[in-house]
Amino acid sequence: MAGNKPGRPGARKTKKGPTKGSGGKGRSSLEGRGPTPKAEDRAWHPAGKRKAAQERFAAAGGKPKPANGGRGGGSRSPKQSDDTEIVTGRNSVLEALRAKIPATAFYVAQRVEMDDRVKEMLSIATHRGIAVLEVTRPELDRMAGFDGVHQGVALKVPPYEYAHPYDLLEAVVDRGETPLFVALDGITDPRNLGAIIRSTAAFGGHGVIVPQRRSASVNSAAWKTSAGAAARTPVALASNLTATLKDFKKQGVFVLGLDGDGDVRLPELELAERPIVIVVGSEGKGLSRLVAETCDQIVSIPISAATESLNAGIATSVALYEVAKRREG
Repeated sequence: MAGNKPGRPGARKTKKGPTKGSGGKGRSSLEGRGPTPKAEDRAWHPAGKRKAAQERFAAAGGKPKPANGGRGGGSRSPKQSDDTEIVTGRNSVLEALRAKIPATAFYVAQRVEMDDRVKEMLSIATHRGIAVLEVTRPELDRMAGFDGVHQGVALKVPPYEYAHPYDLLEAVVDRGETPLFVALDGITDPRNLGAIIRSTAAFGGHGVIVPQRRSASVNSAAWKTSAGAAARTPVALASNLTATLKDFKKQGVFVLGLDGDGDVRLPELELAERPIVIVVGSEGKGLSRLVAETCDQIVSIPISAATESLNAGIATSVALYEVAKRREG
């Protein structure tokens, strides 16, 4: 048929390969570009940048890694998507190191002021084989979070290991001591938790109990606010706070709830020298109904009529101080 003979303009191309006389012009394209280089062999790739940084680190004789801790592009914070926490602040970091928390990395800001605490941190980290990484202050700012104050140091630690409430009670009884615990009911701010942990440690408390649901956890903010007390004051996790309190009562522990409308004023408390657990509710909602019904007494703290309520951390501190004072007397 006219127009369909091979070689004429407009002839339909076939899939049989190059036409006769092509000289193999398509050979190079058919052969391809060879095997794809490994990511670490490509200078522009993040893996290649990490490899180059590691080589520079090795050539420098193992000095602290610069800027971003050797992570490559520098856009990611050292806090990964796993459950690790970043503890910041000189007191918190030093207490965590002294308590032998199994840290994996110690971050120190470039040109940090070398006071006695920083020197001790470096000594402990080096002795325990913890990686010491020199980072920029902006990187530490990202680690510390929006309102965190790192003071030039940070420590990467594993997830907090909670104790069991009954194990804490049994340990205190075995030591022949009078139990004093604090339980939190609806406290969701980790800074309040940190402040309560610090007060518990300061006034001779044996531990803090938090419910598994609807409660603040021991995270970096709680670590920081506790000023290191989280390293030496145990926090127990209760799957059901009401059931745990009832079991404590069966073991002879009195449950005292803090509330502004309590039936007993704190200065008139007669149970301070007995085994007790002080339950603190949220500043807004107070104690939940089931927890309030479980309490042996609801205790109120006398305050000025001009003040509606106290912060949960402050209220706990006042109650613990009163108990500690009566026990010492």
